[in-house]
Amino acid sequence: MAFDVLDEHEQGELVQKWLRENTLSILIGVGLGLVLIFGWQQWRRHKAVHSLDAATQYQVFSDDLAKKDNDGAKAIAAKLQSGFADTPYAVLAAMRLASDAAASGDPAEANKALRDAYDRASIPALKTLAGLNLARAEISQNKAQDALKLLETLPQDGYAALRDELRGDALSALGRGDDARKAYTDALTHLDANAANRAFVQMKLDDLTGAEKKGS
Repeated sequence: MAFDVLDEHEQGELVQKWLRENTLSILIGVGLGLVLIFGWQQWRRHKAVHSLDAATQYQVFSDDLAKKDNDGAKAIAAKLQSGFADTPYAVLAAMRLASDAAASGDPAEANKALRDAYDRASIPALKTLAGLNLARAEISQNKAQDALKLLETLPQDGYAALRDELRGDALSALGRGDDARKAYTDALTHLDANAANRAFVQMKLDDLTGAEKKGS
């Protein structure tokens, strides 16, 4: 007999029988659902608190740098890297340390900090930014070939103009004038007419072309 032609009493009996036979499964399912919901909420709350703690530590790190308390800043940076490596703040702190080391005339320390930032970065855009800074540092330390290899492995999203400009710098340092000129030209295509660094890239291209004409 089809279920849709049963009278109300028969339908009620079937429903009660089904409930009796499946009560345990229903209770387990409801309990599991509540556990999952509670667990998801707890996880989100933990992530929010963890991120807030990381942001607070990074603010202390920035304050220490502003006060020229390098030892304090390095201690906080180490704490970010050990306890908050899954947040962007550990990467940002490493890049700030690199900038500070470069300004202090310590390129080796700057390179080390940038390498650490690049290795730790999990967000593609942040990894690209750290990699571009690392490539710039390598070019300045006569490691143009290493910089070129690094630029070729970076995530491709974003910073196209800077990527091509640095590629031009590396190729120029390696004596590959034609390739460098193309890289600078590519960089210019990604820059607006009023971009702040457009004139600088154009100057690099003009200097390279002028040097080649003078040498011919």
